[in-house]
Amino acid sequence: MTRLIVWLGGAIFVGALSYCGYSYAFTWSHGGPFSLTNALVDAVLFSVFALHHSLFARDSVKHLMSSIVPAPLLRSSYVWLASLLLIAVCALWQPVGGTIYGHTGGLAYAHALLQLAGVLIIAQAVRVIDPLELAGIRAGSPKSETLQITGPYRRVRHPIYSGWLLLTFGAAQMTGDRLIFAGISTIYLLIAMPYEERSLTLSFGAAYDDYKRRVRYRIVPYVY
Repeated sequence: MTRLIVWLGGAIFVGALSYCGYSYAFTWSHGGPFSLTNALVDAVLFSVFALHHSLFARDSVKHLMSSIVPAPLLRSSYVWLASLLLIAVCALWQPVGGTIYGHTGGLAYAHALLQLAGVLIIAQAVRVIDPLELAGIRAGSPKSETLQITGPYRRVRHPIYSGWLLLTFGAAQMTGDRLIFAGISTIYLLIAMPYEERSLTLSFGAAYDDYKRRVRYRIVPYVY
């Protein structure tokens, strides 16, 4: 039963990401009249999803969950809830409308290359971490307990976030919906990064401090 639950969680995780990608590529590709009210509603929706991530990152919540959920299902329970919340965000998303810009021709190809670069960076970063552990299928693998400083982690400390910026802001046609989604998610990442690095420092101590000295930038080389 445990194996079934974690594999179903992994499937829902992939499904949630696919649904989000579909929403970004197709549902949110339309312009139309801009609605500030809907933009505010969507901001609240995404904040609920982000709040889950923030709460589960706290040691007190992790300790509470470990006393309720069996250890083999701890990571999977997090993945289940995060995936369902992301599906809810996309399903309940209110159309914002508006078109910021629409590029065609050579510029459109350049945008496509930016987004492809984002996908490749994310894929390389996830491969280094362990995709099965990220999806909640393999909990506490030896690889995940080691500070990963290879691949894209040699350039920036949070390459998944770097790829996310390229992917979400790289659209050739930037509608209000895409911009709101990209902007809100980026704000959350910027707020969450210092807390994430604090947890990594507690976990890896001097090794992570040394890593931060060698890799100075968090998501954008020579900028931030």
